[in-house]
Amino acid sequence: MSLKIVGITACTAGIAHTYIVAEKIATAAQEAGHQCKIETQGTIGRQNELTAQDIAECDVVIVAHDIKVGGMERFAGKPVVDIPISTAMKSPKSLIATIEKKLNKK
Repeated sequence: MSLKIVGITACTAGIAHTYIVAEKIATAAQEAGHQCKIETQGTIGRQNELTAQDIAECDVVIVAHDIKVGGMERFAGKPVVDIPISTAMKSPKSLIATIEKKLNKK
């Protein structure tokens, strides 16, 4: 089952971890055969911003953060995985595997 995954990453400093974790999640998702788009909310603002279409078509939203993220209301009605950024940093493949298991149970 191929999933469409979208997400947001945001860390306290808004520099390194925001972008590293976005890349790790996207890579883990693609290696598992899924489509993935991650919006970063770093010191330079939002990048790779999720569109209404991205969100409408997604199966799940991953929010990996240490600070408050903007625009959470966009995900109303979608399954949201809200985790600390360190969890996604340490084990992105496990994160994707857990999401797969939970969504397959539906």
